[in-house]
Amino acid sequence: MNGAPPTVVVRDLVKRFGDFVAVDNISLEASPGEIFGFLGPNGAGKSTTIRMLCGLLRPTSGQAMVAGLDVAHEPERVRQNIGYMSQKFSLYNDLKVIENLRFFAGMYSVATAELKERIGWAIDMAGLTGREQLLTGTLPAGWKQRLALGCAVLHRPPIVFLDEPTSGVDPISRRLFWELIHRMAVDGVTVFVTTHYMDEAEYCNRLVLIDRGRIVASGSPLELKEKSMAGDLLLVECDQVGKALEELQQAPGVTDAAIFGNALHLVVGSAERAIPEVKEFLAARGIAVTRIERIRPTLEDVFVSLTSLNRDEGDKGDTPAQSGKAAPAGDGGKEKGQ
Repeated sequence: MNGAPPTVVVRDLVKRFGDFVAVDNISLEASPGEIFGFLGPNGAGKSTTIRMLCGLLRPTSGQAMVAGLDVAHEPERVRQNIGYMSQKFSLYNDLKVIENLRFFAGMYSVATAELKERIGWAIDMAGLTGREQLLTGTLPAGWKQRLALGCAVLHRPPIVFLDEPTSGVDPISRRLFWELIHRMAVDGVTVFVTTHYMDEAEYCNRLVLIDRGRIVASGSPLELKEKSMAGDLLLVECDQVGKALEELQQAPGVTDAAIFGNALHLVVGSAERAIPEVKEFLAARGIAVTRIERIRPTLEDVFVSLTSLNRDEGDKGDTPAQSGKAAPAGDGGKEKGQ
């Protein structure tokens, strides 16, 4: 962004656990001040990718440069130049708020001259002023989350990796957390964030959709919604929604169908041609259509369409290592559950 050189450069990155391919030849770049989102289902390869970029897992092949450092050859230096917040709360519940902050300041070698200012900033950012002596384990989830972020960036890293940071957090706390992320980006920090929340994905400057270890689409949220759907999207309101879904999944000209609230979303080749055909198809099966029209896709529509397509193509042509079978025991087994 703004013509600055990228802070993260990934080329043909691969991670295998035995025969299981967790990350399959991905390439990407991210720039200072950019909020870069990884969007994908559980087990898609998001967390494995983040852990490689953080120097926590060694790539099988390919290259990843983070803050100008090769993650395979200089993992310790990489970790000193990044902030990392995992999807599971990583602080010490039996320590007080202030004790966690002091501990992580020491881990990140925060200079003594800066210590008071940085800890004060983190307490203020987390909304914990006056609560410094509370046991961390007694804090509500939203406060813990902001405290964990404060600990991860005490050393002012230029790049921050957030792995499913808002999992299990209420909507208000999620919104506050994203306000903090945007403030960091304004200050020039590169923020990598993995999520499966579609509303959160809208906050990112750029997104990569990853499924079964592969990148299936990338671009801004607007670009993905405008260019990534293979066909037109129809909204269908009718009676017997469940039966209609079952029937339409076998209907000619319908490439995908899903329930959205009390309606159906259909992906078709041409809305103009499909609208009368769908009405006639359902009427012949005793299902009355009350409304049918072309609509603009949401990120969720794009996500469902692309991941469904990737699975269909994968089932036809994958090697056994790419066919979605369970990861082997050990580290690979852990990554499969990301």
